[in-house]
Amino acid sequence: MIKIDGSFGEGGGQILRTAIALSCITGKAVEIYNIRANRPNPGLAMQHLKGIEAAKVLSNAEVEGMKKGSTKVIFKPKSVKGKMFKIDVGTAGSISLVLQVISPIAITADDVVDVTVIGGTDVKWSPPIDYLKNVTFYGLSRMGGKANLMIVRRGYYPKGGGKVKAIFEPSKLVGLEFKAKKIEKVYGVSHCQNLPPHVAERQAKSAKTFLKNFKTEIKVEVSSGISTGSGITIWSKMIGSSSLGEKGKRAELVGEEAAKKFIEEVNSGAALDEWVGDQIMIFAAIAKGTTRYTVSKITKHQISNAYVINEFLGDCVKINEKSREIYIKGSGIV
Repeated sequence: MIKIDGSFGEGGGQILRTAIALSCITGKAVEIYNIRANRPNPGLAMQHLKGIEAAKVLSNAEVEGMKKGSTKVIFKPKSVKGKMFKIDVGTAGSISLVLQVISPIAITADDVVDVTVIGGTDVKWSPPIDYLKNVTFYGLSRMGGKANLMIVRRGYYPKGGGKVKAIFEPSKLVGLEFKAKKIEKVYGVSHCQNLPPHVAERQAKSAKTFLKNFKTEIKVEVSSGISTGSGITIWSKMIGSSSLGEKGKRAELVGEEAAKKFIEEVNSGAALDEWVGDQIMIFAAIAKGTTRYTVSKITKHQISNAYVINEFLGDCVKINEKSREIYIKGSGIV
């Protein structure tokens, strides 16, 4: 049984998600201890439990320690089967983080995986669903992954109620050298729910002001639903950014934050932004061939992810902090 220290590096949920996914993919049992030890509220939160639940459904696994607040989980998978199912995170637990567990497992299944996840689409401390769809899944598609994501409705903190449908087909992944490319057109979605339309419009207008050196296409989306909130996500190829609205926070500031983050990432000259540089790592590790890319900065999330992957697959991930380059020798599992 592989043993993973959940307090390593950033000591957050990313270690758990990668470990559970690789356990399903490799068929190796895993024990994760000290789960989220570096967080104010250590142990499993609801979104982590639901990620494990989804992996259990996909791999027919035996699981110990599957309860809220648990700091140790033992996961023993069987074979990964295609199926249709639903996961309700409850309240505004992140849909994106649940899909981070599901995605690498699902493309290794013997048939199509059709999953509906209910929870938060745009919440703090997790990738917005538009980022996952347009940056992470774009990178996955370039490597040969077949994944389609549909946002049925938005869900914000604290009530959630968002709904996302994702369909994954069995895929053969190939390693890729991602190179920095000139950004000519920038896309985005500025959204609000249960708020006046001008909130989303002002967010978009503000972002465009700061992105005046690019050709921009930012869609404005206004909806009604269970929860109230707003946000904006901006992307082009493998670089993206986002910002969420908050009570008392001007819509113009939301747009400005996202635009400035995006420009900062572009100006770094890297092929990938710091977040997708972390998220694409597991796909590269199970692909056939090598993957290489630069990131805007080396983060604890990337280092933690590399630790887990190397424990499962050997010393396949190399991180050069000086050149900000990540090199991954794929295992060819899929």
